[in-house]
Formats: sequence, C-alpha cells, structure tokens
Amino acid sequence: MLEELDIRNLGPIREATIAPAAGMTAITGETGAGKSMLLSAIRLVSGGAAESSRVSAGADEAWAQAIFALSDDAVASEHSGDTNDAGSGDADSGFTGAAAAVAKAHDAGVDPEDGELFLSRTVRASGRSRAVLSGKSVPRSVLGAIAGELVTIHGQTDQLKIAASSRQREFLDRVAGDEAELAAYRKAWDALAAMDERLERLRSQESSARQQADYLRESIDRINRIDPQPGEDEELKARRERIENAADIAQGVGSALGALDASQVDVDAADGASAVELINHAVTSLRAIRVGGTFSEQADRLESINADLGDVVFALSQELGDEGSVEDLDQINGRIHELGDLARRWGPTLADVLAWRDKAAFDLEDLDASPEKVAELESERQTLYDAALAAADVLSAARVAAAADLGARVTEELGSLAMLGASLEVRVTPRDKADDPLGPYGRDDIAFLFTPFEGSPQLPMGKSASGGELSRLMLALELVAADTRGGADQTFIFDEVDAGVGGKAAVELGKRLARLARSAQVIVVTHLAQVASWADAQFVVTKEPSDADDDDLGVVTTIAEVNGETRVHEIARMLSGSESEASLDHARELLSDSRLTLPLAGAGAAGD
Repeated sequence: MLEELDIRNLGPIREATIAPAAGMTAITGETGAGKSMLLSAIRLVSGGAAESSRVSAGADEAWAQAIFALSDDAVASEHSGDTNDAGSGDADSGFTGAAAAVAKAHDAGVDPEDGELFLSRTVRASGRSRAVLSGKSVPRSVLGAIAGELVTIHGQTDQLKIAASSRQREFLDRVAGDEAELAAYRKAWDALAAMDERLERLRSQESSARQQADYLRESIDRINRIDPQPGEDEELKARRERIENAADIAQGVGSALGALDASQVDVDAADGASAVELINHAVTSLRAIRVGGTFSEQADRLESINADLGDVVFALSQELGDEGSVEDLDQINGRIHELGDLARRWGPTLADVLAWRDKAAFDLEDLDASPEKVAELESERQTLYDAALAAADVLSAARVAAAADLGARVTEELGSLAMLGASLEVRVTPRDKADDPLGPYGRDDIAFLFTPFEGSPQLPMGKSASGGELSRLMLALELVAADTRGGADQTFIFDEVDAGVGGKAAVELGKRLARLARSAQVIVVTHLAQVASWADAQFVVTKEPSDADDDDLGVVTTIAEVNGETRVHEIARMLSGSESEASLDHARELLSDSRLTLPLAGAGAAGD
C-alpha cells in the first residue's frame, strides 16, 4: 500500500505530501492544475525516464519519494523459503505482489524497516538522476522492478503494457489460479530444455571436442592403470626413509632396548643393569622400608613409570627387523615415481587426481558424441517431451476454462461502465508451431480481443480503444480478478478512467472503483463528482499565483486533503462549477448516497 508520496520541485509543485487512504483516494482539481504531476512523481520513483525539464524553474533538482507499507506476510515471505518454481510475478522467487517486491529488495541488499520500503528519485536540472531504495543507492531498474510489483498505473501512456501477450498471459494465469499447474509444467519444461541443450552440445562437436574426448579417455585409462590411493605416496616415502636408514634404526633401537631392558636384545653383561632392572631394584628397596607414607607412594610412582617403560620397550621391539630389503626399495621408488607423475599432471595431491578422474569421466559422457549415445539421449528426450506435453495440456485446460469466465464477466462489467455493446473475448489457442509447440509457459497463444461497440470488429487489446475506454476495460479486468482471487496486494492508479462518462454511468464507475478498493488500494485522478464522492479520501490540486517575489514559476500548485464541509464545497464545484446552496445541497446528497454496502470482495455488489 502506498502510505505516503512526497514531492519537491517537480513542475509547478514546490512541495507536497499526500497520504492516500487504504481504500479509495480521489485526486481532483481544475484542468491544468497539475494533477498529472502526481502521476509523474509515481512514474519517477518507479524507474521511469528522468526529464530535467520537469524540474521546477529556479530549482537545482526535483525529488520524489514513495513510502510503501507492506503486510506482515509479505515481509515474512523473504525468510520463509516457501517459494514455487513459476508464477505470474517474480520469475526467480516465485512470489507475487508485495512479497515479490520484498524479495527483489532483498536481492538488492535492502530489507524492509518497520514493514516499509522507501523508493526515492532525485533528478538534477543538469539531467542526471539518482535512485535510492530505503537509503541505499541502486540502479533505477531496481526501483522499476520493485515498484512494478507494488503499483499498477492505468493511464493513457501505461495501457500499452497490457497489449503485450506476456502480460495478458500473466493476467489470465492470475485469474485462473493455476500456480500449481504452471509450476508442474515449468519443472517439466526445464528438464526438457536441459536435455535439448545437452543434445545440441553433442551434435555440434567439432574436432577440438573430439580431441578433448580422446585426451580425457587416455588420461582416465592411465590413472586407472596406476590405481592410486589417497595418501599412498606419503606412506611409501615413509617406508623408503626407513629402508634407507635401516642400519641407523637397528643400532639406535637396539641400544635403546639394551638400556631399557637387556632381556630384549643380545647385549654383553658388561653393559650393566638396564633401566627396568634398576627401577625394579629401587621399588624393592622402598617396599622394604617398614615405614609407610611417602616411601610407599614413591614406590607406586616408580611402578607406574616401569609400566610406561614396558610399553615403550614393546613398541621399540616391534620395530626391529622391519626395514625391508634393497629389492623393496627399488619397487617403492618405482611406485613413488608413478604416483608423482600423476600428481604433477592432475594434482597436487592424489586425492585431487582421483577427483579430476571422476569429473573427467562425467565430462567424457557429454563429449562422446557416438551414435549410440545420441540415440540414448534422444530416447530420454522423447520421454521428457511427452511429460512436458501432458503438463501443458493440463495447464491449457485451466486457462481455457478461466478465459471463458473472464471474458463473460468483464463484458458484463463493461455494460455498467457506459460501454454498452462492448465486449472482451479471451482467446486461448494452441501455438501454431507443428514441430514443437511448447514454450517456457506452455503451448498456448493468449490474446485479449476487445470490441469497443456493437458491430465493431474484434481488435487486439491496446489497438481498439481510446485511453478512457481502455482504462474502464482495465478496471473491469481488475474487478473480476479481485472478485475471483481476492486481494491484489497492490496499489492501482487510474487516470482518464472517466473520459466520456457522465450521469448514471459515472455513478456506476465510482461504485466499481470503490468495490475494487475493498481488496486493494485505489487512487483515481478524476474530474467527475460522481466518481470522487465514492472515495474514502479526497485531495484537491490547486494552482494559484505565487506570493513569493523570487519564485521563478509565478504560480504555485498546492495539494490538500478536503474533509467535511470543505469536501462538500469541492464536490459542488465539480458538479456545477459554483458553490450555490443548490449545488451544495446536491453535493451533500451525492456524498450521502455514495456509500458502498458490500460484503467482502468476491461476493458481488449490492444493487448491481
């Protein structure tokens, strides 16, 4: 929801702040007062083109900021991980509306603060602009992507977006509620696309690829023949070192054992008593003392030391005679040389060599474009294609059913919007591509065909209606979508929706805008009192001569909310151009009658 719009030095507006209602807000004022500047401000913070000519005369820069309040569910969605693979909103996250805006802001390094996002734009008189998202400078395309999830503008220059077939498909999918069917299809399509890419890579191999395959094959065979084991080279080097130092090891170990326990080696008695014998003698001497206490404790400690010495003696005795022969040394050196060659080529460690071999074996499968391999993958591809085609049929069935309902309901709404004889047909047809009808979003071509008056030929939407007619058509579409799918979690802005409308049709137009405002925020720029009277809040744009001598504009545009009797006077002015007692009474009656007595969105409107 647009919580606040702030404007500085934009066209004739020196300074203005608007806090729209959560429901319906009407923007009114005399023609030429500057109502269009409000839309310019919205487009500016939505990443639109920055025109230095829009900067107020005498000002260095123009600035606009939109503050959007987000629902708790939208803020929590970024951390929930509850995404799907497809949908009509953010293609990467699977979210739509405010949740998609939060996800895109997060991708830009910004998270909502206190449930709000701040989108601002500065345009210098020199022509340069700066886009800021909640205090962080970002590319203006980021503002455009985020604002695109939060705001939909239905104005004369904005309606052409719906002429794009992709937008029409997204709208139909939104109304159809076919998220599950679309997600299932996208999963099947992604698997098929991956297989097609793999087959294309195989079929387009050149000599360099074949040479690479030969190299991988020969390298894998060489590694397999040598059959290295992780850490084997280090173990062999340790064994080699023992063999090369066998004499020193034998002499050192023998001498150590002789000193520790003479019974383990053949030593001369002249060498004297060993450490074990001496400690045993010391223990016996201490035990012979009849006085307890410290002598017994020291004897216990010596026995513990002797037990440790026994472990050392045993370990050293196992090392005697285990150094290997000269023949063993030759075999070990040969093996170390083979392993070292592998490590130099594909290492640096044997673990790296083995990892390279495993990856090379996988790469070789794709590089091996043998007829058998291609035939095998083509068979797999057919299976994937059949699965994608079946998922596309399910998706098409959901779209066809929704299209018929959407067209009929929109046509019914158009009759109440001063467009008798107008109709909309939503046509879903199989894609005309015999060799492969599937695409990323199914097999359907979707077209919104609009008939503006009885007897007129059907024409593609966007090429068959005036700005006002197209705005009312979009209102009808959004009404049906809101009734079908509930709250849109968006802000809708309508401009020129009342062009060519008057009398009872104007009342019906206002009533339907108010009905849409039950499930979404609605802002309408209007010159009709019958429309403005339905709004929950009304702002008046007024242009007056400037009192400041140094104001280069000569005029100043102000924006103020009107309430109570002030609003009655504004409605009276819109009705008759005067504020006579008769027009004021008429205004009060109109405001009193403009009360929407509806159940929740989706249940229909009273009196329709």
